Amino acid sequence: MLSVVNNDGTTETGSLMDNIVREDARRMLAAALEAEVNQYIAELADQRDETGRCLVVRNGHHAERTVTTAAGPIPVKAPRVNDKRVDAETGERKRFSSQILAPGAESPRRSVRSFPCSTCTDCPPATSFPHSSSSSAALQGSRRPP
Repeated sequence: MLSVVNNDGTTETGSLMDNIVREDARRMLAAALEAEVNQYIAELADQRDETGRCLVVRNGHHAERTVTTAAGPIPVKAPRVNDKRVDAETGERKRFSSQILAPGAESPRRSVRSFPCSTCTDCPPATSFPHSSSSSAALQGSRRPP
């Protein structure tokens, strides 16, 4: 992403530092969501229908929406999961629900869960990023040595 930087260090959408933080937060959130979906599908990969097809598969991405975070508003395209399993008690199809991106997370009152960043050495202690137990393992691999 290229930005034109004014003499005072600002861009059309704010300061250059703010843009960098938002872009990195967007990338981290996208990676965490992908890791969460991949783990969910891997856990259910052995469940198949009568013809041998997987009951839980990826199905592209949901429409882009804006999520309010500590880094500011971030556009997100969450991965979509097609879960064809049926609950035996209710008869309804089971659904994947992200633990990272809560339903209605675009609302300022209900945003992405964030915790102090402990996955990299470059962030100051007060920096917050999306985090979940399933995404922390994926992010740990990108930890840089001190």
